Parts: sequence; C-alpha cells; structure tokens
Amino acid sequence: MSELKITKENYEKEVVNSPVPVLLDFWADWCGPCRMLSPILAEVAKEAEGFKVGKVNVDEEQELAQAFGVMSIPMLAVVKNGKVEKTSVGVRPKNEILQMLK
Repeated sequence: MSELKITKENYEKEVVNSPVPVLLDFWADWCGPCRMLSPILAEVAKEAEGFKVGKVNVDEEQELAQAFGVMSIPMLAVVKNGKVEKTSVGVRPKNEILQMLK
C-alpha cells in the first residue's frame, strides 16, 4: 500500500475510524531530516500488512500538527483505535519504525 496524504478533511475516516493502526509522519518540504526519512517510510508503506502509513504536511495541516503537539519534525505517531499509542521524533531506522507498530 502506498502512503496516504492525511488532511483534516480525511483524518476522521483514514485515522480515527481506521480498522488497522496508522503510522503518521508529520513532515515538511523544507525539512532535511524529513527528506532522509521519506524513502524509509515509503518502504515501510509498501510492506505494510496490518497497518497503514499516512503523511501529514505540517505547513498545510497546522491544525492537525497542533492537535498532536508537534514541536519538532519529523515526528512519527502510531494511532490505534483513534488514540495515540506511541510517538517518536527524528530520523529512525526501518527496524525501529516497525518496532513502534508492534
């Protein structure tokens, strides 16, 4: 599955009401570490079984970024049953990202 672009318009459907956990990536175009993390997340999304990966552009979706208390990017958040289970700030290797989803 490919990464989903998450906006305030589809957040409820794709994240809150998702039957599977959602890994959210809070990022921005101008963020160097975000660009480093992007290919890793694309790989994770392709291999996704039992979860999905969503990307939230913090410049375009400031309300969502505020709701999640994003202070630094890239920030990853795992949302299960509409609740934030885990968060992580900064670039992480693929195996650590997959561990967050267990």
